[in-house]
Amino acid sequence: MLQDKINALPAKPGVYLMKNAEGEIIYVGKAVSLKNRVKSYFQSKRHDSAKTRALVKNIADLEYIITDNELEALILECNLIKKHRPKYNISLKDDKTYPYLKITAEEFPRVIVTRKVYKDGAKYFGPYTSATSLRETVELLKKLFPFRSCNQKVFSNERPCLNAYIKRCLAPCQGGITREQYGEIIKQVELFLEGKQEALIIKLENEMEQAALNLEFERAAQLRDQIISIKQVIEKQKIVSAGDEDQDVMAMARGFNEVCVQVFFIRGGKLIGRENFFLKGTDDMERSEVLEAFIKQYYIQQDFVPKEILVETELPEVKVLEQWLSEKKGQRVYIKVPKKGERKELLELVAKNALEAMEKADLEREQKKSMTEGALLELQKELALPKLPLRIECYDISNTQGTETVASMVVFEGGKPKKDQYRRFRIKTVEGPNDFASMYEVITRRFRNAREENNSGDQGKFSSLPDLVIIDGGKGQLQSARKAMEEQGYAYIPTYGLAKREEWLFFEEESEPIILPRSSKALFLLQRIRDEAHRFAITYHRSLRGKRNLASILDDIHGIGEKRKKKLLQHFGSFKKIQSASIEELQEVEGINRKVAEAVYDYLRTHQDLLLRTRNSED
Repeated sequence: MLQDKINALPAKPGVYLMKNAEGEIIYVGKAVSLKNRVKSYFQSKRHDSAKTRALVKNIADLEYIITDNELEALILECNLIKKHRPKYNISLKDDKTYPYLKITAEEFPRVIVTRKVYKDGAKYFGPYTSATSLRETVELLKKLFPFRSCNQKVFSNERPCLNAYIKRCLAPCQGGITREQYGEIIKQVELFLEGKQEALIIKLENEMEQAALNLEFERAAQLRDQIISIKQVIEKQKIVSAGDEDQDVMAMARGFNEVCVQVFFIRGGKLIGRENFFLKGTDDMERSEVLEAFIKQYYIQQDFVPKEILVETELPEVKVLEQWLSEKKGQRVYIKVPKKGERKELLELVAKNALEAMEKADLEREQKKSMTEGALLELQKELALPKLPLRIECYDISNTQGTETVASMVVFEGGKPKKDQYRRFRIKTVEGPNDFASMYEVITRRFRNAREENNSGDQGKFSSLPDLVIIDGGKGQLQSARKAMEEQGYAYIPTYGLAKREEWLFFEEESEPIILPRSSKALFLLQRIRDEAHRFAITYHRSLRGKRNLASILDDIHGIGEKRKKKLLQHFGSFKKIQSASIEELQEVEGINRKVAEAVYDYLRTHQDLLLRTRNSED
């Protein structure tokens, strides 16, 4: 069947998606000729990399999408890689977790930090791999530009916030500035974030002169102070070019199955910043392939593209990449490989920094590995465990005066959190604040599920068993957990209670606690696991409490009964989303007509005290 699909491929440009036996997309590629490119994978060649051989071995099915030309194929490839993150594609490590600065598309835009990029009309700047540099940038922007930082969506006639009194905001909520005037401030922020401070200064100087001519001396003084502050920022930036070019200069350094690409951001001939990016799955890949993959994944999520991109090696796809970036920018973009002079020296400096960043990351990784392995060995020794506790599970109970009692199960493997195996439980059989009975229920459910899955041969979400169980609590919680484990046939698994106050470990067969030294790596690991279990339980409990509070608020709205309340909760999922929904968005919920949508919308905006309490319960 696969061979039939390969034979039927058209000799046209497009994108191909390779899948494994489970239907999971494991590779996305583009081609000028789909037929020729895909067939080449199945023509055995001695020089094929181990990664390519592994890919071909796992291909069970494929799909393809025809495009009009190679450029469309490249754009589609970029989007599909970003969406599916296939196993055998080079992957920009953790790019979804990098924060961005977002200028919202509201009537009076805000500048906020976000970790998700949407096609919502907003402008995004980043990503920032350094949280410190991002915080510094945000604080600097707040000092330089009086944009609003509140999250109000509907302005009222109430008093403006403190920022307005200290001249950090021009109070659009009070009509203190028009939409057009505010828009000019946002344009200034955009120029600053794009590194165009010189152009910004010229603009502000013109405004200052005009304000002076209009006898608006207070306004002129404010602009003067703003100009001085921006010039102070510019003075700290290193001049790396005699011209006024906008450039991104990138070079890479190799690690084990990973590379570090360092990018210097040059705006107006000045170095305004640099970032490190790590890409995984790069073994056996040519440097040009790695850089091409980085350029695709990096610029697919950037609003600003410089006129020049300097790289260290020739790129096979340079023409189509330049065409794509030029269309994205709206003017010609060049990808160049400097051969001599200042640009070559600058590229060598970037490469040197990339190597230093890669070596630093490797060293930190080795130190963490050493600490983790040492903690596990120490734990095995101190607790006299029969084997190294590679898989540790920890359980915690959370409730507020016995209401909405929940439990968490967190899993650490090899000393690292395994978040995809975390589980949470809503206590069903216990009434009132009874942590002992709640612990008995959750441990019973966990190991009963494990027994049933293992007996049936089903590799379900509870089939993996721990080498060590930690109970957040003292002897009472530990006894309840041990009783449940004995009843389910898992009494052989070592189980300890970790008391919060003294950080003592309790064992069922010992009357005296085990006290680990305060400097112990093993104790540090146990504390980290216990804290993670507590955090996970608290987060779930707050979520349930927030939904309960929201449900009680919705009960007070005319026209909202149990059925409509349930539909609203299912559709939006959280209080914040219902509160921020427009009348049109509320009407999208099944059973909600225009009249009811207006009732919900008006009520949620006229009962701010209730809304604030409910929001706080979710945060």
